[in-house]
Amino acid sequence: MSEPTVLFEPRGGAGVITLNRPKALNALTLDQIRQIDPALQRWAADPSVATVVIEGAGEKAFCAGGDIRALYDAASAGDIAFLADFYREEYRLNRRIKTYAKPYVALIDGITMGGGVGLSVHGRYRVATERTLFAMPETGIGFFPDVGGTFFLPRCPGKIGLYLGLTGARLKAADMLYTGIATHHVPSSAIEDLKAALADITDAADADLQVQAVLARFHQDPGPAPLAAKRTLIDRLFAGDSLDAVLSALEADPDPWAAETLKTIRTKSPYALAVTFRQLRDGAGLDFDQAMALEFTLGLHVAAAPDFREGVRAVIVDKDNAPQWQPPGALSVDEAFGPHPAGTLTFE
Repeated sequence: MSEPTVLFEPRGGAGVITLNRPKALNALTLDQIRQIDPALQRWAADPSVATVVIEGAGEKAFCAGGDIRALYDAASAGDIAFLADFYREEYRLNRRIKTYAKPYVALIDGITMGGGVGLSVHGRYRVATERTLFAMPETGIGFFPDVGGTFFLPRCPGKIGLYLGLTGARLKAADMLYTGIATHHVPSSAIEDLKAALADITDAADADLQVQAVLARFHQDPGPAPLAAKRTLIDRLFAGDSLDAVLSALEADPDPWAAETLKTIRTKSPYALAVTFRQLRDGAGLDFDQAMALEFTLGLHVAAAPDFREGVRAVIVDKDNAPQWQPPGALSVDEAFGPHPAGTLTFE
């Protein structure tokens, strides 16, 4: 028999979720989503569970993203029903994490991208290690930074969220703390001791204060954040009121970092970049539920667009890393933000 792809284990006062697809870098499947969500509901009502902890199996990844191949196959087959089910249930799980009443601690030890960000960044506590590598690289596969990116990226300091969303830049622990994406830094060698300390918290009534105390005890300074040194430059170059204005600012600036950043952006889908720019501009004025509802609409439109299929083909299927994007303006950004026949996202 095959091993379960997600494990649920009570350890003392902690309910522990382990994403258990280490060979696939714990990529998130619809089946896993359908197991995690009801488990969180059960534990929310269980007085013996004071804290929820989520981690990834293996030493490489917390969760490297959603099951992109399954979404690609569905998009290629025109299976809108699967796409709608996946995004609807994933985004509802993101919201459950965001609104969870009990302390939710994500141990993001390793690669954390896309769907893995959705399982962690909305939780109350996000613990990075020296092995953590965070990114929202969706524009590189013709998509947009979803799983709540509409909400959390515009709330990063200054224009850093827009920079991250357009470029897919990778962050380590210090930058994650600086941006607020992580709340704590703990060496990977201390993670097992941290889990044991969290399991010792059994009183749900004051679990939050106890979790804060435990995390403060294990937290270590990861050192200076490289993004902090680039903050003034990022804020200036990404301040334009249009994508073209941002690209022009990068092109005109003499700083070598600007040239390198522009080179990176030029490799991304022009359509995905345009969608992402508008998504993150609009997201600054949306509450969480509105942001997730927008993402559902965008997800159904953008996944059906040719750049998504081409991006996944180039990066994941054929792995030639040579996507042939549609030219700028060939795809309607306005249409991506319009109603979709599959409906809208609602919450219970």
